[in-house]
Amino acid sequence: MSNTGMTHEELMALPVTFPLETANRALSLGRTTGYSLAKRGVYPVPLLPGRRGYVVSRYHLHQYLGVQAERPKGVAA
Repeated sequence: MSNTGMTHEELMALPVTFPLETANRALSLGRTTGYSLAKRGVYPVPLLPGRRGYVVSRYHLHQYLGVQAERPKGVAA
């Protein structure tokens, strides 16, 4: 897994969509950098319009970071 500002457990517990501030934390981006990337249209993951600004989908963040749910022990692949 990539080095992120969140633990695997925190990444797995994210809601389906969440604010840009949360995505910035997960991507280890500062507030100014994250908003600058979003404004220029070069944010690392797709952004969705939200009620109060941009939101990010858990699916896209996990895909970008290469995060996968761990299989429970004893469950075959």
